[in-house]
Amino acid sequence: MRIYLLGCGTPTADGNRFGSSYVIQIKDDYLMFDCGPATTFKLAKSKIKPTWINYLFFTHHHFDHDVDYPCFLLSRWNESIGNEEELKVFGPNLTEKITYRLFDEKEGAFAHDWIARINHPLSLNAHTSRGGSLPRKPLEVNVKDISPGLICNTKNWSVTAAPAEHVEPWLDSLAYRLDSPEGSIVITGDTRPCKTVSNLSKNADILINLCTSIQEDVEGTPEAEYMCSTIDAAKVANEANVKKLILVHQSPYLDHPGKTERAISDISSIYKGEIIWGEELMYVDV
Repeated sequence: MRIYLLGCGTPTADGNRFGSSYVIQIKDDYLMFDCGPATTFKLAKSKIKPTWINYLFFTHHHFDHDVDYPCFLLSRWNESIGNEEELKVFGPNLTEKITYRLFDEKEGAFAHDWIARINHPLSLNAHTSRGGSLPRKPLEVNVKDISPGLICNTKNWSVTAAPAEHVEPWLDSLAYRLDSPEGSIVITGDTRPCKTVSNLSKNADILINLCTSIQEDVEGTPEAEYMCSTIDAAKVANEANVKKLILVHQSPYLDHPGKTERAISDISSIYKGEIIWGEELMYVDV
């Protein structure tokens, strides 16, 4: 099992990190969690074909977690030749509505693209040249708004969701836990410390947790109230007894001289397990 850290950043367009997206490979299955800025390009940089992704899970619908969704769907569909597995998309409220608004044949913002490609000879030739057959199928997505609980259960793995606490009531947020014989991984998404995420994370092998700032720098601000910074991330990992903590969603200022070292030092003073400072295009074997 391998974790690909595609996007480890925030909504700030930074040269080192931008947005959130993670892929977990389990045997021949590739599961993607969130689809933030330039995710499709980062998949290519990581040598992962969009057609290999058969499951996509959204934690919430801030743009830094979902803005590359149309690009990913169009790329996956355009590269498909007809024998790929159906893409299954899960997420909190709005996931179905966003998909409809993007790709519905009559009202979708990007419907013009796939409609042209299933009709024009140029696109049909490209499709058959890749090994596809005619008539070319329209873009279709198996999408479902979900609530907390067991989401998927296959012979090799299962995914469970729990509520996270971030910007409710304007957006719903979910954290996810993947369990398999190879190990267990929790993706918190954006959240403040809360019992539902802590309980989901109990005894996991790996916790992928946001760490936006050094705790001391944000005390008394909304960022401290609704996100996790260094001390919060450390406490969540420590109380959940996870074996390994991967830090993501770092603000750009944490790359300034001395800030990364300070952040890791603060976390290691509380959490004694292995700490990994997430970098984009890094991968971690489980």
